[in-house]
Amino acid sequence: MDFRKVIEENKEQFYQDLDQVMQVESVKGPSAKHAPFGRGPKEALETVMALAQKYGFKTAIVNDAVGYAQWGEGEDYIGVVGHLDVVPAGEGWSFPPFKLSKKDHRFYGRGILDNKGPILSCLFGLKLLKELNVPIKKPIRIIFGTDEESGSSDIPLYLSEEKAPQFGFTPDCKYPVVYGERGIVNYEILTAIPDNELTILGEFIGDQARDHVPDELSVTVNGEKISVIGKRAPSNAPELGKNAITLLAEKMVQEESISGKLSDYFAWVVRSLSEKHYGQGLGIDFSDIDSGKLMLTPYQLIKKEHQLALSVAVRYPVSVTESDVTEALENHLPPESQLKVIRRIKSSHFPKDDLNVQLLTEVYEKVTNLDGTPVTTTGATYARFVPNIVAFGPSFPGQKGIAHNKDEYMDEKDLLLNMEIYMHGMLKLVE
Repeated sequence: MDFRKVIEENKEQFYQDLDQVMQVESVKGPSAKHAPFGRGPKEALETVMALAQKYGFKTAIVNDAVGYAQWGEGEDYIGVVGHLDVVPAGEGWSFPPFKLSKKDHRFYGRGILDNKGPILSCLFGLKLLKELNVPIKKPIRIIFGTDEESGSSDIPLYLSEEKAPQFGFTPDCKYPVVYGERGIVNYEILTAIPDNELTILGEFIGDQARDHVPDELSVTVNGEKISVIGKRAPSNAPELGKNAITLLAEKMVQEESISGKLSDYFAWVVRSLSEKHYGQGLGIDFSDIDSGKLMLTPYQLIKKEHQLALSVAVRYPVSVTESDVTEALENHLPPESQLKVIRRIKSSHFPKDDLNVQLLTEVYEKVTNLDGTPVTTTGATYARFVPNIVAFGPSFPGQKGIAHNKDEYMDEKDLLLNMEIYMHGMLKLVE
């Protein structure tokens, strides 16, 4: 069947339906009745369920957290798992963040890549398969989560009521098939600073969060404001950004009014972290053949009573353990520092010679004419939390650092190519 032709004939309807979902500001908010992750994510879920019902699918919402659209009957199903929650828009957009905008054959909007565009392309692709009366031997279920960006606490709520898929994928990473995801550990480094030195500093002001490299940061020194502007990037691609924390530390080292342990501290930050994205400044530059190099991202610096607190995210290779990283890091801290683990996600690994992985690999190679050798990732997806799932798309080789940024985008040809790949992939898995 010529799926490409069918997609082309129906793409305008897809764009209209996608725009409905893009317009929902589905950023996590305060828990409310029937909305455990805030009203925005729940509204996005209800919007998608209404679309799925219009398409003629069986739908359900599980524990107000996860919804699904299913085609076919049976206990064992193939699952496609994506998410409708998004990170905050941030500043500096050239387009309305919560709307589907198009310019020069490129779509813009928060979630167009991560992850509304790809998971909606799976839903619409399944609609097209259904309308083509393609025979399937087991049901296909498109699953929509609402808390992936904040820790995936929606998945246990789903699995407490529903059976896990027999196999499936999440369109929330990159191509080809991703069979392994690195371990993640976030540390808070607490360093004692004498009060007489710390009092000259004001509060650190800037957009600091664990999902991205901070790009703006300021602080007052004896009442005088010092500011820096870097470049935002996803926290799993720190080499694509300019970290405002290390840029500010470089300025602080040059301040004559800063001395003693405070000066030594900022010198340590520059020496250990500035442009040292692979942990080489802290003795944690681990690597392996499957995963490549460890990734290190400082993402928050705050002032606490008697202390400065620096938070860093570490994504370590699949052959390395968290204890390996912690032990090495403890030997490279500044004096009078404590190390505290504030977040941990174990690495995941799926057999890359699995038959279903091979089927998706064949689909990818046939549709794109690109090498489909399975890979690993620095990212964290639902594949860590949903059994029998691998990551598959949507970013093609060479596309990196787009998600979580201002003017998040996806080229029209890539969005439609994703739909074609996913239609073939879903069909292959249920033949």
